[in-house]
Amino acid sequence: MRKKYCFFAVAVALLVGTLAGQPLLAQASGGQKTAAAAGACNRECLNGLVDKYLDAVVAHDPSQLPLAKPVKFTENGQRLELGDGFWRTASGRGTYKLYVDDLETGQVGFMGTMREAGQPVVVALRLKVRRGQIAEIETIVARGSMSERGAANLEKLGAPDPIYLQEVPAAERVSRAEVIKTADKYFSGMQMNDGKGDYSFFADDCNRLENGMQTTNNPTPMQGTSPSGNAPPATVSRRYDPALNPTMYSAGWPCKDQFQSGLLHFVTRIRDRRFVIVDRERGIAFAFGFFDHAAGNTRTFQTPGGRTVTAGPQTPWTWEICELFKVQGGQIHRIEAVLTQSPYGMGSGWSTWEQSMSDQARW
Repeated sequence: MRKKYCFFAVAVALLVGTLAGQPLLAQASGGQKTAAAAGACNRECLNGLVDKYLDAVVAHDPSQLPLAKPVKFTENGQRLELGDGFWRTASGRGTYKLYVDDLETGQVGFMGTMREAGQPVVVALRLKVRRGQIAEIETIVARGSMSERGAANLEKLGAPDPIYLQEVPAAERVSRAEVIKTADKYFSGMQMNDGKGDYSFFADDCNRLENGMQTTNNPTPMQGTSPSGNAPPATVSRRYDPALNPTMYSAGWPCKDQFQSGLLHFVTRIRDRRFVIVDRERGIAFAFGFFDHAAGNTRTFQTPGGRTVTAGPQTPWTWEICELFKVQGGQIHRIEAVLTQSPYGMGSGWSTWEQSMSDQARW
């Protein structure tokens, strides 16, 4: 269990990127439209539809919802009939709730806790609203013992970090493209991470939660055996120190240190990067994507100091992930993610095959 959790935290803490020079492609699912075209649903309206949706899921009754015809629904990357999957097994709502509203495109994102067959789970949700009706539903349900721990931790926190509710001063707000460009540097910096990039996009106060677990600046990082089979140092440094010759990154390190270590190299591709929701008022980008670990010879690489390290999963592995970024002043201040393992190379159900294999950002 420790081994599995250690890999979970490693793979989760993986998300960084330098987008410099990479073209941002427009028009993923839920492309930009005016608020008027989207039906002028304000924050209260969008968040209310999320609550109505979750209540309907617990009641196992899609007829409670104002649905467009047709409506598209996916769960963990699979297209299903509405009412199937988690709709059959959800047994209650949790107490942790984080809403992200995109008034320009009529979309809302949600991360929070639920109950399934009485057990805690962590859930990510996207709704696309047209003229007051739900037209698109995209969900990730993170199950298993580690997610149960994470859900309990989120509910212990009580509420999301207040920074997510803080508005960016009007004079400091930037375009949707600029918010996305900063957030996507995280993905690009993590993909084949070599520790040699410009990681100044991380703010000094950057912190990350993944499936409810703190995976940066963690005062009690996990102990045990890494996925590569290497034992971590008995004493965990609070900062990356190449003199200690670490063989895996630590959840005790800050965001920037984890990237500067070059120890996330085994994340070979971060693809199908869909920045589906942007809240410019609050400086939040909400994205879906996949983290591929090709394994094989990609597990062996050199750190910035020239040491050869072998790390990462020993078989091909993919995380399906929903991740949000608090961006202000051209830097990432907070990261929160919900993720689950999927078949290697799987697509989202919202992209063409070519798009799902691409590591270019879309919105």
